[in-house]
Amino acid sequence: MSCEELQGHYELYAMGLAEEPERSEIREHLDRGCEVCMAELKRARALSAIVSGSAEPAEPSLQLRRRILASVGVERQRLRWWAPFWGVAAVMGLFAALYFNGRERDFAALLASARQQARDQAIELTKLNEAFAIVNGPDTTEASFGQGQPQPPKGKVFVNPSQGVLLVASNLPPARTGKIYEMWIIPKGRMPVPAGLFQSAGDGTALHVQRGPVDVDATGAVAVTVENEGGAPQPTSQPLIVAAIPPRGPAPR
Repeated sequence: MSCEELQGHYELYAMGLAEEPERSEIREHLDRGCEVCMAELKRARALSAIVSGSAEPAEPSLQLRRRILASVGVERQRLRWWAPFWGVAAVMGLFAALYFNGRERDFAALLASARQQARDQAIELTKLNEAFAIVNGPDTTEASFGQGQPQPPKGKVFVNPSQGVLLVASNLPPARTGKIYEMWIIPKGRMPVPAGLFQSAGDGTALHVQRGPVDVDATGAVAVTVENEGGAPQPTSQPLIVAAIPPRGPAPR
C-alpha cells in the first residue's frame, strides 16, 4: 500500500488498534525508514496524547444516579445513568471519525467536541456527588411531592442544613422553548428565595442541587415554577411542585 492509502490508519496504529493488512503495511513502511509514515505516526501519537489527557480523571459510583432517581420510583430502564461513559464515548467518537475521513483539518473541531463532552461529564459527576452527599447526610430532612394526583410531577426534596437542597423528580417534561424551571426555598412567613435554574431530561427526570447552608427549621417548603430563561427574582407562575418541609425532631442529647 502507498502512504496515501494508509491515511486514516495512523491514529489506530498509534493506539494499538490497527487491523491487518494496514498494521503490517505501516510497520513495513516504518522499518524501511519511510519519512512520510514516520511523520504521520509522530503526529498521530501526539494527538492521542492530547485526547487522552483532555478529560479529568473521575471515578464515581456507576450506580449513583440510579440510586438517587430510584428513590422517587423512576423506572430503571428510563434512567440516564451513563454520564461516567461520556469521556470514553467522546474519545472513541473522535477516532471513529478519523478512521473514516483521515483529514487533518477536522482534528481541531473533533478535539474541541471531545473536550466539551469531557467538561460536561465533569459537571455531571460533580452534581451527582453533591446529591449523594445530601441524601446520605445524617441530618438531612426528606419531603415528598406529587403523590395521590393524576400524572403530576412526582419526587422528593432533601434538605441538609450544611450541604444544601436536592430536588429529584420524575414526570416533569422539559420546559418549552424560552422557559426554564426555577426552584424556590420558601421560608416560613417570608418571601420565596431563588434556589437555582434547571431543565429536566428528555425522559422527564430531573435532578437539581442548590449548594449552601439552609435554615431547615425556618423553611416551610420548597417549590418549582416555570419562568422565562434567566429566571426571576420572585415567582411569576403557579408552582408545579410544592414540597412541605416537615419539622425536625429534637436534637439528640
